[in-house]
Amino acid sequence: MTGVDAGAHVPVSADIGALWDAVIGGDEYTATDVVLAALDRGVAAEAVLLDVIGAVQRRVGAEWAANRIDVAHEHTATAINERAVAAVAQRTRVEPTGPRIAVACVDGEWHALPARLLSEVLRLRGFRVDYLGAQVPTPHLVGHLHRTAPDAVALSGSIVTRLPAAHATITACGATGVPVIAGGAAFGVDGRHATRLGAQAWAPDARSAADLLAAGPLPRRAADAQPSDDLPHLVDQEYTMVSRTTPTLVKAVYTGLERRIPAMAGYTDRQRLHTAEDLEHVVTFLATALYLDDVTVLHDFLAWTGAVLDARGVPAMVLDPALELLLDELHDFTRAAGMLTAARARLREAATTPPAATA
Repeated sequence: MTGVDAGAHVPVSADIGALWDAVIGGDEYTATDVVLAALDRGVAAEAVLLDVIGAVQRRVGAEWAANRIDVAHEHTATAINERAVAAVAQRTRVEPTGPRIAVACVDGEWHALPARLLSEVLRLRGFRVDYLGAQVPTPHLVGHLHRTAPDAVALSGSIVTRLPAAHATITACGATGVPVIAGGAAFGVDGRHATRLGAQAWAPDARSAADLLAAGPLPRRAADAQPSDDLPHLVDQEYTMVSRTTPTLVKAVYTGLERRIPAMAGYTDRQRLHTAEDLEHVVTFLATALYLDDVTVLHDFLAWTGAVLDARGVPAMVLDPALELLLDELHDFTRAAGMLTAARARLREAATTPPAATA
């Protein structure tokens, strides 16, 4: 639980504050001192990893989204938290005697700290762990499975747009006979994307994943299962067409925005680059929504983007012209057009809904 070590019942609120001060100040030596002092005080190692380091890392992400720290600051804080994890792991070695688990991030997923935290929790519980790190290409993961024959793969993903790659990975793991437990924000708060993509299990956090793996072997996927078995709607090829034409779509929408918004003529090179990147994100999230046939993927992305823009003093409705232009480009794509129309309606509704009153 937040602020308390559920194992030893030793309060950790002060440790969270001290570690936050260290990582936000760029002080890796103090950060490691904080976590080691918590261990010396009797806080269980698992609680230090999840309730202290994990809590601080979640705050790092929230502060970045609120525009209170920049990307460089976020990267520095994450690197220091990784150093703190290593310090805890070095101090608390456990002889591995349990099942062998391969822990990997989805190909294209660079947020490796959640997977690292899970790896160390599993080691603390006696599992034999192969931690493969960030951005693991599926062929290399499969080669590792053939060489080592683990009992399960724990697949971590934070980026929703990497779910098509996750689907390929889960299917490939299933073909080797190794079951997959998925986790991370990409798979949905309720794990709906994990089960949709064929994972044998899903866990909302590292503790739950470790508990599930400790409870016994995971079920195995049928060897002859195919990716299309999970997502029959892909037969319409809309995902393929949108994903393959992303650069063309981004260029068309950007050109249309230049015609509609004269101020863009005065953009700096940096502003132009950021605008193009934002448009690419919109198209990529649309493609992912088409892959999953789940419009909430697009809605959630636009809501998150709107909050980020709001934190930067930009109204979320600036997204609407881009969605309208993209809809013009994809008007013959039934599912894509429906999703974009629904997304525009959501934006307009949000713009006209007064904020909730506070007591």
